[in-house]
Amino acid sequence: MWCSPLISLQLSVLAVPAHAVVVPAVLAHAIAVAPHHHSSFVHVLASGERHRRAPQEHEPAKRRRTGEENPLPDIGIARRGVGGCGLVPVVAVDVVAAEVVVSLLLMMMIGFGFGLIRQVTTRVPIPSTAFPYFLLVAITETTLFGGLFPSMWQGRLLAHSMRRPWDAEDRVILGCISRPFGLSLHVFDNNYPRREPWALMTPMKISLFSWLFFVPICSIFLNLGIFVVSQNCLSDQRDLLQRFKNNLQFNHALSTKLVHWNASSNCCSWEGVTCSNGINEGRVIGLNLTKESIYGELVNSSPLFSLQHLQNLSLAFNNFSKSTIPAGFGNLTNLSYLNLSNAGFEGQIPLEISNLKRLVTLDLSISSLWSVSMLKIENPDLAMIVRNFGELKELYLDGVNISASGNNWCEALSSSLGNLTVLSMSNCYLSGPFNSSLSNLHSLSIIRLNFNPFNAPVPEFFANFTNLTSLSLSSCGLYGTFPEKVFRVLTLQTLDLSNNGLLQGSFPEFLPNASIRSLLLSTTNFSGALPDSIGNLTMLSRLDLSNCNFSGSIPKSIANLIQLVYLDMSFNEFNGLIPSFSMAKNLTQINLSHNNLEGSINSTRWEELIKLVNLDLGYNSIGGSIPMSPFSHPSLQKLQLSNNNFSGGLQEFNVSSYPLNTLDLSSNNLEGPLPASVINLQGIKSLLFSYNKFNGSFQLDGIQQLRNLSNLDLSYNKLSINYNGTTSSLLFPHFTTFKLASCNLRKFPDFLRNQSKLNTLDLSKNQIHGEIPNWIWKFNNLTYLNLSHNRLVTLQEPLPNLPSLLSVIDLHSNQLQGKLPDLPPVVQYLDFSMNNFSSVIPTSIGISLNFTIFLSLSSNKFQGEIPQSLCNGTYLLVLDLSNNSLSGAIPQCFYAMSETLGVLNLMRNNLSGTISDKFPGKCGLQTLSLNGNLLHGKLPESLANCSNLEVLDIGNNHIEDVFPCYLKNISRLRVLVLRSNNFSGSIGCDGSNVTWPTLQILDLASNNFTGQFPNKSFSTWKAMMANEDKVVSKLNHLQFRFLHFGQLYYQDMITVTSKGLAIELVKILTIFTSIDISANKLDGSIPEDIGDLKSLYIFNLSHNALTGKIPPSLGNLSELESLDLSSNMLKGEIPMQLVDLTFLAVLNLSFNKLVGWIPQGKQFATFSENSYEGNRGLCGSPLVTKCTNVTAPPPSATQKSEGTSSTTLIGFDWQFILTGLGFGVGAAVFVAPITFWDKGRKWHDDSIDKILLVILPMMGLSYTGCYNAKVEAEEDIEDENTEDSEDNDDDNEMEDEEIRGRYCVICSKLDISRKRVIHDPLCACLNSPRISSFSSASSSSS
Repeated sequence: MWCSPLISLQLSVLAVPAHAVVVPAVLAHAIAVAPHHHSSFVHVLASGERHRRAPQEHEPAKRRRTGEENPLPDIGIARRGVGGCGLVPVVAVDVVAAEVVVSLLLMMMIGFGFGLIRQVTTRVPIPSTAFPYFLLVAITETTLFGGLFPSMWQGRLLAHSMRRPWDAEDRVILGCISRPFGLSLHVFDNNYPRREPWALMTPMKISLFSWLFFVPICSIFLNLGIFVVSQNCLSDQRDLLQRFKNNLQFNHALSTKLVHWNASSNCCSWEGVTCSNGINEGRVIGLNLTKESIYGELVNSSPLFSLQHLQNLSLAFNNFSKSTIPAGFGNLTNLSYLNLSNAGFEGQIPLEISNLKRLVTLDLSISSLWSVSMLKIENPDLAMIVRNFGELKELYLDGVNISASGNNWCEALSSSLGNLTVLSMSNCYLSGPFNSSLSNLHSLSIIRLNFNPFNAPVPEFFANFTNLTSLSLSSCGLYGTFPEKVFRVLTLQTLDLSNNGLLQGSFPEFLPNASIRSLLLSTTNFSGALPDSIGNLTMLSRLDLSNCNFSGSIPKSIANLIQLVYLDMSFNEFNGLIPSFSMAKNLTQINLSHNNLEGSINSTRWEELIKLVNLDLGYNSIGGSIPMSPFSHPSLQKLQLSNNNFSGGLQEFNVSSYPLNTLDLSSNNLEGPLPASVINLQGIKSLLFSYNKFNGSFQLDGIQQLRNLSNLDLSYNKLSINYNGTTSSLLFPHFTTFKLASCNLRKFPDFLRNQSKLNTLDLSKNQIHGEIPNWIWKFNNLTYLNLSHNRLVTLQEPLPNLPSLLSVIDLHSNQLQGKLPDLPPVVQYLDFSMNNFSSVIPTSIGISLNFTIFLSLSSNKFQGEIPQSLCNGTYLLVLDLSNNSLSGAIPQCFYAMSETLGVLNLMRNNLSGTISDKFPGKCGLQTLSLNGNLLHGKLPESLANCSNLEVLDIGNNHIEDVFPCYLKNISRLRVLVLRSNNFSGSIGCDGSNVTWPTLQILDLASNNFTGQFPNKSFSTWKAMMANEDKVVSKLNHLQFRFLHFGQLYYQDMITVTSKGLAIELVKILTIFTSIDISANKLDGSIPEDIGDLKSLYIFNLSHNALTGKIPPSLGNLSELESLDLSSNMLKGEIPMQLVDLTFLAVLNLSFNKLVGWIPQGKQFATFSENSYEGNRGLCGSPLVTKCTNVTAPPPSATQKSEGTSSTTLIGFDWQFILTGLGFGVGAAVFVAPITFWDKGRKWHDDSIDKILLVILPMMGLSYTGCYNAKVEAEEDIEDENTEDSEDNDDDNEMEDEEIRGRYCVICSKLDISRKRVIHDPLCACLNSPRISSFSSASSSSS
């Protein structure tokens, strides 16, 4: 046995049950090194510590998000088997010489002996670590010097307690055991690993016989240890667990633990059950039933609360049927970990929870994704619940209704939870402000307080938490300025301040060693430029600055953020070029949309971002061509480049093998044909090319190859969509959105009839004629239908019920006739205007208006009274019944509806009665149009309650009243039309209060107003005085935005009188201004201050009794286009300053008492004699009457403005005379032969024709010779007569029988400089309504 040569024997022990293991839970490893047969060097490592792992950090956020079970914190015990030895891992034991074996047995014996002696002498229970009691680490060095007797045995034994510090008894007992073996004991205090001392045993020389003497003793202790370790769980514990299970209700199909509990087996081996080791082994100390699909009620008598040794308990993610948390939890006083999150409990948290003084982690949180129940802490309050939690480190109360003020909840936490490291109380209805006592929680590392109505500023002391790693204050109503010091907390990794719209702040200079990994500031009021030092945040992986007010360029240093995964900087004011992100290889999303970024994207190497999934650069000013590299990106799924300035064509590309599923290039300047390779986008789901300049034809049959395509929009291009219908409709992909507006379609594509998933269908502005097929109404999922601006006439019979989900129906501008169809029950937007629907409005229409916000039946042929059921539309924002033949009174319920109604348009009907004085105190009307009816009485004073009113049009009625000064406090009023009524008295209001500072259109024509021109009133009309630059900066249209998320507007349309015609402004620009007070009885003079209205476009004071002179200050109205002062008693000369009105297109000074020369030059050269007729004292061109006064100013003379000197030219200026004479002679020499010599004239015309025929085609123009034109002109006249006749027939169908006269519809627009409004003179002339020559009306357009 003790031979000199080294004998090596290796035993391999596989995983076996605990009762069969000789050395439980011991990992032994020996390495034998034998350079020669005389010596050996052996190291043996033996561990007697129980199988154990360190507690993992609690991660409630991840657990709540994924539903993953949270493992119970390990408390140093095995999870299965007796004494932690259910299945022992494979143990390899290298036995090198018998001496090593004896050494190991010796160490085991010392451990067992120490535990037993201490048990007997002190009656202190053996710790749960079982046997051996110590972690035994033996390093044995054995030296054999030949022969059979070893000369020396050297070794060291290292042991430490795993449960408590060493005491005197420990030293005595260990010393007694070790000395017989020649070991001396030295104890010293090293704080490793848990402030526990170490004992170092050093060996002495011993004989071989001493070793052999203790071998039997070693075997006894070893067998005893095996007996102790292999005990079963206690029967009372098993019975309690079994009874607990029997009382529970759970889904056996979904359970993974309870369903496997078997009463005949060892309960410590049950899934989710953890038992203790040692003398007290077999007691249940851990129970994890997370996500066991438990339901029903948990009562106080439950056997669960008799498991008083429990240290860890989790019942998370179950459904205890909205029962309250039982008070029995207070009996489990040994609990250090309790997790009842998302368990279905509700009601008050019991006070007995506060008995759990040993709690380290408490999780009572509720996630709305898992539970709809609500726990609360009310009585007892938070301070009472946490008063005994001195050892608590992690507190999770998310979703619990605490409803405490800042002082209460802050002081409750700070006074009792001094060791708190994790504070998670999101959505707890906590209020502010933050109390400074919160700063006493010095150990705080994670603060999560999202979704609480603090409505307070962020305190500075958050920067004092030196261990802070995460601060989340999203959606808390925070305001004020965020302290920059928080950004400089070196340990900070996550900062979430999103959705605090009033919170201001800016970025500081970031430190180089910052630890920030996630920075979320979306939807806040942070502003300013991004500092270059943002590149120091090299650990940053998530950056969300969307919907803030950041400006300036994006710094190039952002390229240093190589760890970036998510980047969202949308909805800001960033400008300049897009920086490079090529170093951030992990980027998956880039969203820079809704900014002012410029340049191109051709220089960016998008292919280097190999993980990029979403690229959104929409709504910027990026130009140039679109590169092809994104189309072949290996991981890119969404490419959104809409609303930019991209131009040029799309090249062909090969993308059949790439994952692109969304391609949005809409609203750019792309042109040319669509590339044929679009059909190769096999994975494409959304293809959006609308609002570009693509041309050519597109074969609709080709899209059948795109099997995944669900969203197609090719609207508003120059494409011609072809569909031959030869392909089976079943081969086309199933669309959810299909938009081909303005694509020259002539019929409905047949394949649509089989589209069962269709949600949105837009075929507007095409040339589809005939009937609407009834299969359109069979799409059960259809919510949006737009067939407007076609030539549709009827609805195919039989007409089924409209889809129940249909919320938007737009059929306006067709020729539909007959009765109004039955409406779906949840329609929100309904536009049947500009059709030929007749009969009466169905009385049952209100049944379908419970959710309607827009209803327009205007410009049809409806008759009868307005049905009362329309008042069921309590959500209506726009109601337009104009241009029909409706009669009767205005329903009284309409006035009550005006509290929510934004637009009420009843113009051009036959409504009678009075306007009720019942407008509510919170009237919300923005547009009220009653023009062209038979209303009488007075204008109701309760209209003053409509403080948001912008357009008030009651013209062409029989209202008898005075000027409505009671409306002067409506500061937003922009349009006031009172024309053609019986208003009387003076114009204007007394007092110094500002009257209508935004007024831009005033029409008081054809009334009985008397007195002088309102000097005081017009001085307050600031909108008419604004200078040109200021006006252009606020350019907009008068409109009512009724659907904010859908960008839908109701456009007001007003009729004004100019050039003797009633002109309808389809869209009223906010810079268009007009004053019409014609056909009244005003007297006195025109005030000089009228020149302050510099933004005035139309000024009409005709048909009054005005006297005095025309004020020269009218020359200051530089924007004036129409001036009508006819039929007054004005006298004096025409001011020369009027010549400076370069935009003046209409001038009427007829029938006054004006005298003197007519000014010449500029616009005055374009006016006919009709502009001056009826003034006997006027002379000069264009009148026949010649001026004989030689002292009169010559035609070219221009009198200076008031305040400057005037110059009278006397004598002759020979330079001008000779210049004119030269031009005259030259022209006569050239013109005379052409005029009187036929051959010369024909030669001249032929030469000009030849020149033009060569030049004009080069410019893309066509030219017809003058002689050919004569023949074609006659044909054109016949064609025009025919077309006019047809047009008139169509127009007559849309108007009443009694209308007469002519009016023109034009649109306001800007000139090329975008600084001046011009009106299209090529307007379509239509029959005018039943109004006088000076009347006006208003209409509406949507």
